[in-house]
Amino acid sequence: MELRGKVAVVTGGCTGIGRATAVALAEAGVRAVAASWTRSAGAAEELVRLAAGHGCEAMTVRADVSDDAAVRSFAGSVLERYGQVDVLVNNAGTTRAVAETDLDGLSDEIWHELLDVNVVGAFRTTRAFAPALREAAGAVVNVSSISAYRAGGSSIAYGVSKAAMLQLTRNLASALAPEVRVNAVAPGTVATRWQTGLHGEEGFAERALAEREHVPLRRTAEPEHVAQAVTGLLGMDMVTGETVVVDGGKHVRY
Repeated sequence: MELRGKVAVVTGGCTGIGRATAVALAEAGVRAVAASWTRSAGAAEELVRLAAGHGCEAMTVRADVSDDAAVRSFAGSVLERYGQVDVLVNNAGTTRAVAETDLDGLSDEIWHELLDVNVVGAFRTTRAFAPALREAAGAVVNVSSISAYRAGGSSIAYGVSKAAMLQLTRNLASALAPEVRVNAVAPGTVATRWQTGLHGEEGFAERALAEREHVPLRRTAEPEHVAQAVTGLLGMDMVTGETVVVDGGKHVRY
């Protein structure tokens, strides 16, 4: 796919991996990127400025992917403004920190919230943009997690939701073929506000330092590394239903 002149949508696109992806798409030449957000109004304004610096228009819309009406309204607004959508990156996600052994602490409410946002939210968004993506012979990239493959992580429910996202990727790759390709990325530890929110600044720094001792590339991933994988998949015209792990090789030593 030649990204120059295209229109891209990134859910959760104003912070962390989402913002890095939106900026990478702007750098690659998309004419517009539409990013949804839920709690980061200031970050949304900053994304507009960053995109403009690359000659790209950014449209930021407050839209919760757990609300189907909001998702459909978001899609309608983007299509009304730009008339096309070529790329969709399902990045919006959430988690709750619950120890793996604390089964009673993992309530039904937490299960429903994480599955609704992380899995059904990605499905809702893809469904809303599917007609435009088909027309454009476009591509979708879902942002999953290394937690889809291994135990641990912030909670059991989070890992299960991200594993389900990989199956969603495979199913959508089949359902939207041959017009639309659907792939995924599975990041490992990434230096983002998400991680510092879970562990605190000092706690995350200590965890990342200890992890680097066992990671083949001896580095902690930045959001931009995940964005590289997203844009790379967009350029792979004969690849669909696949997932790229972005963790510096850590998973080969689990």
